[in-house]
Amino acid sequence: MNFNCVIRTGLIAVATMMSLSSFAQDLIARQAPIDKKLKAVDSLALQKQIRAEQAEYPSLNLYPSWNNEYVHNYGKDAIIPDEYTIDLRGFHMPTASTKITSPFGPRWRRMHYGLDVKVNIGDTIVAAFDGKVRIVKYERRGYGKYVVIRHDNGLETVYGHLSKQLVKENELVKAGEPIGLGGNTGRSTGSHLHFETRFLGIAINPIYLFDFPKQDIVADTYTFHKTKAMLRRRAGSHDIQVAGSDGIIRYHKVKNGDTLGRIAKLQGVSVNTLCKLNNLKRTTTLRIGQVLRCS
Repeated sequence: MNFNCVIRTGLIAVATMMSLSSFAQDLIARQAPIDKKLKAVDSLALQKQIRAEQAEYPSLNLYPSWNNEYVHNYGKDAIIPDEYTIDLRGFHMPTASTKITSPFGPRWRRMHYGLDVKVNIGDTIVAAFDGKVRIVKYERRGYGKYVVIRHDNGLETVYGHLSKQLVKENELVKAGEPIGLGGNTGRSTGSHLHFETRFLGIAINPIYLFDFPKQDIVADTYTFHKTKAMLRRRAGSHDIQVAGSDGIIRYHKVKNGDTLGRIAKLQGVSVNTLCKLNNLKRTTTLRIGQVLRCS
């Protein structure tokens, strides 16, 4: 074999190796998008499965049980976090009515744990958030015909004195979906919607979440804070917890011209208290629409 043949053979071998290497790289390049798609499919399937499980048992990480019997009875099994942020986005006002006929707070020598909103018999009442219907019952000396829904954001909402319930227990509902009709059933002196917002059985004044006159939420989120002053009260078989010695944790929505000093004077607290409750400094600039905890 002469020298030229050796060189020709070597060049052919090198070219073949380079061609094979290029082919292998092409295969890898073509395979990469397929792998990505498979991973995306797996991820979407997993996300879908997680969402399905969350929908089946809303806020499973918070609530110790699911039952269709008791409105507020969670017993000692419920672990109440020191702080929890509730997402209010994706909301729907439970009624188009803007008139509040009875506020949250002490009333007739007993505690009124919700808002009474004026509605007429037959007015459509809808779910405030996505969730699952936990209770559909009738209570002659209390809520009348009522519905309780547990939501993905950790809240439970109660809709009382309905003339008709349009959903069944364990049914999944979307925000804005009709769940009942306004009425005057149970312990009621006129047609209205009794609306409660609760977190692990703890009553939260709905006006800290919903602005009925403006038909909007107060803020995108609401941060629940557990306090040492939280009391536990018994009412029959219901285990009721109330935040604050007077049953109310007070908040203030910052308006144009508000300062920490002005808000402190208005709410009857010190500026230091406001700063401590909201993790602020005295020099912090307040934003219009910002919600401050005041007690």
